[in-house]
Amino acid sequence: MPSVRIDEKDYDLDRLSEEAKAQLGMLQFVDAELQRLNAKIAVLQTARMGYSNALNEALAANQTLN
Repeated sequence: MPSVRIDEKDYDLDRLSEEAKAQLGMLQFVDAELQRLNAKIAVLQTARMGYSNALNEALAANQTLN
């Protein structure tokens, strides 16, 4: 008997209504999508730091040429 815990209460998946199962599925999809997007944000923030560092180095090199 598989179960799911929601708000500190366990529910038997086999006894959920089709509507409840559909809502649970959508909630799981949204949670997975949020995880995916948060991982993408982390990658983009890391790339932004790299580009910012490279820009600072290029600007410093440019000032030594002037």
